[in-house]
Amino acid sequence: MQLTTLKGIGKKTAEKLATLGIEQVVDLLFHMPLRYQDKTKITPMIDMKYGDMALIEGTVIRSYLNNARRPMLICEISDGTQTIALKFFNHYYSQRAKMTPDSNIRAYGEMRFGKAMPEILHPEYEHFDEPLPLQDALTAIYPKSEGINQSTIQKAINQVLLLLQKGEIKVEEYLPDNILNKLKFPNLSDALHYVHKPPPDADTNALMAGTHKTQQRLVLEEVLAHLLALKKIKQKTQQLYAPELPIKESDRKTFTKMLPFELTHAQQRVVDEIFNDIKSNHPMQRLVQGDVGSGKTVVSALAILATFQQNHQSAMMAPTEILAEQHYKTLQSWFDEKDMVFLSGAITGKARKEALGRIKNGVKIIIGTHALFQKEVEFSALGLVIIDEQHRFGVHQRLALRNKGQFEALQPHMLIMTATPIPRTLAQTAYANLDISIIDELPPGRQEISTLVISNNKMQAIAERIKANCQQGAQAYWVCTLIEESEVLRSKAANDTFEELKEWFPDLRIGLVHGRLKSDEKHTIMYQFKDHQLDLLVATTVIEVGVDVPNASLMVIENAERLGLSQLHQLRGRVGRGNKKSHCVLMYQAPLGEVAKQRLEIMRETNDGFVIARHDLKIRGAGELLGSRQKGAVQFRLADFERDKALFKTAQKLASDLIIDHPKICQKIIDRWVISSDEISNV
Repeated sequence: MQLTTLKGIGKKTAEKLATLGIEQVVDLLFHMPLRYQDKTKITPMIDMKYGDMALIEGTVIRSYLNNARRPMLICEISDGTQTIALKFFNHYYSQRAKMTPDSNIRAYGEMRFGKAMPEILHPEYEHFDEPLPLQDALTAIYPKSEGINQSTIQKAINQVLLLLQKGEIKVEEYLPDNILNKLKFPNLSDALHYVHKPPPDADTNALMAGTHKTQQRLVLEEVLAHLLALKKIKQKTQQLYAPELPIKESDRKTFTKMLPFELTHAQQRVVDEIFNDIKSNHPMQRLVQGDVGSGKTVVSALAILATFQQNHQSAMMAPTEILAEQHYKTLQSWFDEKDMVFLSGAITGKARKEALGRIKNGVKIIIGTHALFQKEVEFSALGLVIIDEQHRFGVHQRLALRNKGQFEALQPHMLIMTATPIPRTLAQTAYANLDISIIDELPPGRQEISTLVISNNKMQAIAERIKANCQQGAQAYWVCTLIEESEVLRSKAANDTFEELKEWFPDLRIGLVHGRLKSDEKHTIMYQFKDHQLDLLVATTVIEVGVDVPNASLMVIENAERLGLSQLHQLRGRVGRGNKKSHCVLMYQAPLGEVAKQRLEIMRETNDGFVIARHDLKIRGAGELLGSRQKGAVQFRLADFERDKALFKTAQKLASDLIIDHPKICQKIIDRWVISSDEISNV
């Protein structure tokens, strides 16, 4: 049924509703309230507490304009138990004229402290002579877009609920009865009616928290839709074909014997999982999670080895030129340089032409940045795509590289790596179209980093510690942060610190790197630091994904309270890569807020990325942890990873059953909740 069949919805309003994902009448039922107002009862003014939202009625005692530069309209009303001032910054003549003494007013708003008496700023209000009827349900407040007011959405949803009640529109129940009964959930129609029109005696605390049974019933189906959509993508991928890349056990042994270290049990397990995938003729879609320093690069090198031995190409894409070059140099110690090529946006002219020619002619190992998926890059027989720090690439970039690799109707295998630990339930939901491997063990000898939390005013003492550290032959990072997301301001802060430290320590070789430097300048400084031509590197968070400097054993992070846990953990992982005892100093600006205190305490207590990720999920939510605020992924209308983790587990089991037993129902559930295929593919 078209939206324009509803009273009050014309063509223009329908177009604006479409921006909210509302295209059909039934879509309005799945446009969920943000919060509720209780206008089902009149609250005596004496019973209102500060901060309460309530509906009150009273008689006007007096109304007047105060003496401020921009006069405010103040209307004092009383119900015999208390007097409250209604205050309006914006007002007009006809409004003032109606607020005469002894007239009756009903108002709704939040009670606040006032100088002379309690007050409500800009309440909703109406005048009355005869008693006004009360609402028979809590009033739902909805998300809206520009050009659509709350009243339009409320009236439209009320009409649709009436149509649902009369049976003129239907919402099919897709969840099995046994699941609904087990969880004591209502059917879909009842749940929708309750969520949009909760009765006056509803548990408002549960509704506001999103934990009411009716909301949880809808959460379950929304999560289920998300999981089913991803599982269908995975099923579709499994219908495609990829080159078979089995590895000989002798080749694997020769390679691992050549390494100057032994693989951990976790690395060996993940390598087995990858080898099992790529020997199949269906494309591997595997995410490898591993904490900072867990040895993901050598795992990917073994996948490259299998691909190489089967005469296919491997392409590894990293988000920054520095990281891509680091991978290139690392792989050079395991593979012959003549079998490798490096490509980034900085490579131009003759060198670029030569690199493109070698890729087209079948060079086996290609390392680079986003330049790898540009139009002029042609692969000859791409068998494996490896994407490092996947959350830094948009989905279209990842798909562009995979699609470029198609040859003879074959898709390349895809290995995705991330050093951002993600709690298991979140990973299984966010990446349900991928198989997940976890390297949950650090290599032996990897130094644990001791973390110290101190105030910014101890900068001089910390700087002295850095001097002593550098004089003993070690190196250090000094990281500058700013609350504003401005590269100009970040650079200024780093510049100021750089100049200050140079004055304090003229004997130290100090470098400066930040996001506003040109690419080649950045690389020069980073490599000077790597080659120990610098003792101390002053940097912005640009080093979060950077070069591996085993000799760097001390890091200072200024204003650490301004960064999230995952980012702090990534930065801290730049030290402790050699055999020296390493330290990270988190400096903060007092006074600290409660959340900032929590974050710094967690960093001080643990080096375990997965423990840190679980805390980060509680504090910041899934969108931040997955990078989806920037990339547009995993944004639920109702579900919350932390609050609803039990339901996520139920949905995972249910999705696996439904996709086998009821494939037709699966698509209907997806269509009901997933606005577009792009929304789900972005994961």
